[in-house]
Amino acid sequence: MSRRHKTNASEHKRNLAAHGPALPAPHNDMRSFFSLSQLVLSAGHLRPPPVLRHSKIAYFEVEILDAQSKKQICVVDKVSRCPQWYPSRVGLRLERNGSYLKDSVNIKSLAASSIITLYFTDMGQQVTWTTVFLTEYTGPLLIYLLFYLRLSSIYDAKESARSVRHPIVHLACVCHCLHYLRHLLETLFVHKISEGHTPLKNLIKGCTFYWGFTSWIAYYINHPQYTPPSFGNRQVTFAALTFLICEAGSHFIHVALVHQNPSGNKTSFPSPSVNPFTWLFTLVSCPNYTYEIGSWVSLTFMTQTLPVGVFALLMAIQMALWARKKHQLYLKRGTLSRWRKAAMIPFIL
Repeated sequence: MSRRHKTNASEHKRNLAAHGPALPAPHNDMRSFFSLSQLVLSAGHLRPPPVLRHSKIAYFEVEILDAQSKKQICVVDKVSRCPQWYPSRVGLRLERNGSYLKDSVNIKSLAASSIITLYFTDMGQQVTWTTVFLTEYTGPLLIYLLFYLRLSSIYDAKESARSVRHPIVHLACVCHCLHYLRHLLETLFVHKISEGHTPLKNLIKGCTFYWGFTSWIAYYINHPQYTPPSFGNRQVTFAALTFLICEAGSHFIHVALVHQNPSGNKTSFPSPSVNPFTWLFTLVSCPNYTYEIGSWVSLTFMTQTLPVGVFALLMAIQMALWARKKHQLYLKRGTLSRWRKAAMIPFIL
């Protein structure tokens, strides 16, 4: 035993001289090595590490310039954030006077090289489309009721006390409030409104149009000197029934558009259903505009007032432009039948 110990000591000295002093090893080195050996043997054959395959990713350098001064604002891959404006306020274009890029555009589809130059424009303060619609429709509902109450600040108190309101005044108030109440409820529960934004100036223009015409219409109809229609109850009854039919038709068309097109793709044309109000799809591309104009035309005959007629005419012009644009889109995509050629008014427009 003593000889073996001495031999090991002499060998240890020679190892120190050849390799230098070793680090102090822990007491359980042999136990750890044995455990590691058992683990390797139980794992089976050793396999080479898997080769990582990198997907082909194209990287682009997006340079953003100011549309007015053409000065460089930022390069997307070199800064953590773009200018201080929030995303809905930023307008980007490929050309200085070109159209703005949509949020759904893929950068790869725009790249002609590894560097993409975009022109930045401050779109101004933005509001959501839901805010626009709710504001535009809530105003007329409240404004009309203020004129219906015949406040002393609007009409002469003595004249209002002496005059007796004709039943058409009450009926017109109900129809007008029903129209805008339907729009409000559809905005909240029916329509799938885009999550995009629009400049605040568009909200101001829309409110000026709707609120201004509502004030003009309500002032005439609720005036103490208002005269009823020329043909009496027959004219009022026919116009009121037409108004209710158009309001119901407009609602069912909006419901049909949402249910038949849940994806929000505006290029697919919905088909008529068992609901008779949707059969107008067989004649026109935009029956919702047809029913909307029908409501205002019937309200014009019901009240026989100039402001309602002017408002109906302007709405018809605007909706005809919208309907024509959508109709051309349907024709371009080939989703319309050959014999369906009208956009809003059957066989005419």
